[in-house]
Amino acid sequence: MLYNMKSSTFAVTINVSLTQRIEFFNNIFMKKMFLILAVMMVSLAAQAQEIYVGGGVSLWRNNDIDETSFTITPEVGYELNEKWAIGLAVGFAHKAYDNDELDLDWDGDDHLTSNAFAFAPYARFSFFQNKVVRLFLDMGFGFSTAKVKHFDSVNGFEIGVKPGLAIKLDRHFSLVSKIGFAGYRDDYCANFAGNGFGVALDGENISLGIEYKF
Repeated sequence: MLYNMKSSTFAVTINVSLTQRIEFFNNIFMKKMFLILAVMMVSLAAQAQEIYVGGGVSLWRNNDIDETSFTITPEVGYELNEKWAIGLAVGFAHKAYDNDELDLDWDGDDHLTSNAFAFAPYARFSFFQNKVVRLFLDMGFGFSTAKVKHFDSVNGFEIGVKPGLAIKLDRHFSLVSKIGFAGYRDDYCANFAGNGFGVALDGENISLGIEYKF
């Protein structure tokens, strides 16, 4: 009887000891999990502060070829450091042409319209900045598909550099303008009159927009 009592006491002691150890390790595990989650949240918050979204619009009337164009280009980017960022712009362009000037192979109505969609990844290099003004170059390429009324769809591309200017309004918002294009284009966004390479500084290559940095 005495042996059984001792055995029972020993078994209870072992059970209590195992339970305490399990609770102890559970507490450590939970604390580590909370710490890991906290570090992940801080890391995500820090990364979010390097993401920016924005976009620009461009409206241009070319009287020489009787063309009216409208473009809207939303974009999102990620700042790698103070000088470099990577981003992606997605664009929609609408144009109205006078076929007498473009001389397309069409015997119907002289007034034609086109709609184009494009996406353009880029790398942004900020070569000058102070507390208010930042000057940058967007270097990349773009692909587009356009449909001119009464014609088949046309695919185009561009590769080159777009200079830009950003004026800081507050902690999050900046006024952004992209001015001109230097590079090569081929039927990009149904711009049949602008194929080739060189520097373009006309109104169709100037956009104005807003950028929000998280």
